[in-house]
Amino acid sequence: MSDGPRILVVEDDAVVSSTLQLYLEHAGFRVTVEADGAAGAARAREPDVAAVILDWMLPSMSGYDVCRAVRAHSTRPILMLTARTTEADRIRGLDGGADDYVAKPFSPREVVARIQALLRRAGAPTSAPQAPTRVGVLDVDHFKREARVHAAAVPLTPTEFRLLEALARAPGRTFTREELVARAFGPDYDGLDRTVDTHVTNLRRKLERAGCPPVVATVHGVGYRLAAEDVK
Repeated sequence: MSDGPRILVVEDDAVVSSTLQLYLEHAGFRVTVEADGAAGAARAREPDVAAVILDWMLPSMSGYDVCRAVRAHSTRPILMLTARTTEADRIRGLDGGADDYVAKPFSPREVVARIQALLRRAGAPTSAPQAPTRVGVLDVDHFKREARVHAAAVPLTPTEFRLLEALARAPGRTFTREELVARAFGPDYDGLDRTVDTHVTNLRRKLERAGCPPVVATVHGVGYRLAAEDVK
């Protein structure tokens, strides 16, 4: 059996889950499958789960609710599988805490590639170690990959932290959505640039709930920047 990262697949279609398990195991992952939403949410609490692949439509508890439940206690990557292909549905999934989505029907190879990319983004070291960037009460620790407000850690998803880190590496500079997509999702990402808006909204909400004044500014028609005032 592989000793690779463990992936939790929460999917009630046995054909889909068995196909994903086959491809993931071939790629070197360990795989656990749950067919029920509530059981998947409980299993996601196990500490060695590296990432979650989550169907939207599940018995007992929707994938959206499972996603929110996982996000309440974990920042591990979540990939949503959904037959809902409208932009509004996808944004709702991202707003619930998902890091990425794949629309059904999908290629199992694409799902494996997306999971590998999410894990790289969650665990890869920064390209150039540097001291934490401080903006008022906010510290962005590039080495620990952690955001702190008033010295207390803020639970961000890997994608949210990557966005914040990209902004913090050049405070005051305006980044276009395309630049942030490349930095936070990777150059091969083919999703909607507007998903950045959803992740930024979630990032702002979490920082402000932790007591941080607004620091991520919108530059209308262009993108976003981190306020340069009081940067240390």
